Order: sequence, then C-alpha cells, then structure tokens
Amino acid sequence: MDINQLNCFISVAQTLNFSEAARRNFVSQSTVSRYISDLEKEFGVQLFSRSHRDVTLTNEGRTLLPYALEMTATLAKAKNIIGQMRNGGTGKLTIGCDVTSMDFPSRCIAAFSAEYRGITVDIKRFDSADRSSAITEGEYDFCFMPRDMVPESSGIETLATHTDPLMVLTAAREELRGKKAFSLSELAGQKLVLLSESAAPILYMEMMDMLRTFHITPRVESVYDEPGEVYMAVLSKMGAAVLPQSLSLLMASEKALALPIADADTGIAYVMAWAKDISNPAAGHFIKTVKTFAAGDDNEYGL
Repeated sequence: MDINQLNCFISVAQTLNFSEAARRNFVSQSTVSRYISDLEKEFGVQLFSRSHRDVTLTNEGRTLLPYALEMTATLAKAKNIIGQMRNGGTGKLTIGCDVTSMDFPSRCIAAFSAEYRGITVDIKRFDSADRSSAITEGEYDFCFMPRDMVPESSGIETLATHTDPLMVLTAAREELRGKKAFSLSELAGQKLVLLSESAAPILYMEMMDMLRTFHITPRVESVYDEPGEVYMAVLSKMGAAVLPQSLSLLMASEKALALPIADADTGIAYVMAWAKDISNPAAGHFIKTVKTFAAGDDNEYGL
C-alpha cells in the first residue's frame, strides 16, 4: 500500500467515478483501477461494487475511508512541518544574554516570535565558563553580549547591534527632584552598589576606567551578581548604581531615577555572536530580524 493508492481510493469513494478520480490525481483511469485492485488484494476484500452504470462503496470500503483520510492527512501534515523545518519556519532557538543585555534582545525576540509562531525561543543567561565552546558547540544558538566579551575564535560570527551609554540609577529623593544629570564630581561623593566583575566584566571595567580617568576613588558599598539585587540595594538607599542605559531605564520608576552622566562620554558596544557553521534552520530568520533592529530606527541607543 502506498499514498498514491490511498489518494485514488479516497477520490473514487468521494466521487463514485473512476474518470473523475483519475482527473483529480493526474493519472489515467486504468491506473486508478489498478490501484484499487491492488488495495482490494492487499485487504482481501472488495472495496467497491461496480456495475455498468454505478459505483458504490461496500461496507469494507466505508470502513477503510476514514482511516485512509486520516493517514493521508497525517502524511501531508508531516510533509508540511518538515518543509517548514527545512526552511526555518518551525523549530527552536536558544538565546543567551549576559546580565546587562535585556532590552535590545527582548525587542528582537518579541518581533521574531510574532512573525515565526512555529519557532520556540528559549532565553538563558549567558554565563558559561568557556564562552567559545558554548557558542561554537551548540549550547546557545545566539548570544547577546558586550563586544569585548566575545572570545577570540575563527569559528564565531558577530553582528554589531547597539551601543549603550552608562547612566546613574539612584533612589528618588526630594533633593533630586528636577535633576537632569549626574556629574562625575557628584559620583565621587556617592556610595555605589555595583554589579560584580564576575557577573558583568565589561561594565565593571568601563565604569572603573571612567572613574580612574577622572581620578575618582569609588566608595563601593556592596557588590552583587544579579541586576535585581542591585536594584533592591538602590531602592533601599544603600547607594547609587552605574548601569547601561537600557537596564537603568527598565529599573526606573517613581522610586528610582535613571540619570545620564553629564561630563563623560561613556558607552558599551554590544554584539550578537553565533557559530559560523550554525546548522539550525531557523537561524537565518533570526539574523534577519536582528539586522532590522540593529540598522533601523528601533535601535534607540544607536551605534
């Protein structure tokens, strides 16, 4: 039994006409007759009663019909899904993000998921000890991170996504009402709560280099591994935090102010990295989506 026999059987059962069944399946009438005869031999029963005038289904034929319809529909569905997988329309992507990469990748993923509903996206924190193997050996399909975090490897491809300036996140206080920016001299007098060097090495390095350049010794109150912990420390008025703008704005509220640094040109360049030999069929669609955000007006932080 093959799918062509079943398709012809279904057509004859639905039309009760061998000529029409042949037309629908783009074969000759003799081929339809042969397919039906082969099925009847395989099942050992007569599927149709034939006369010079009429063709009717036997009880056995009526019993077979719903199963034939189910089998052909299942095969058609499988072909469709496999075709979509081949073209990247279904499947799964695993996206890694370092602790400071939130807003830009989230906008890309939201747009991608809206367009490609058959592709599941799994988001994970990118904190692998061996970043190179994590990217090239398939632990992640794509990783968003500061450019200077990308491991040196000929097997890794990158796409510049955006540059994120640094801002000060501080608890809202009456004396800060109407304040538009922080100066570095003001930072010198602030207690600071920081994301740790192990959690966000590029952010930590950029901030410390900025302070050293302006001969400021930071008053570090506490160091944390998670942005949520930093946010709680800021709300608890333990100190101010220096964070990328996108992360600062996500945390800003009536209780926390996100203010630019007025007298320093700061910014962390971010990229998306992936293995050059990536085999995931959905990868091309995701790269296309990210390129749109990186190059278009939606990239509010600019390059």
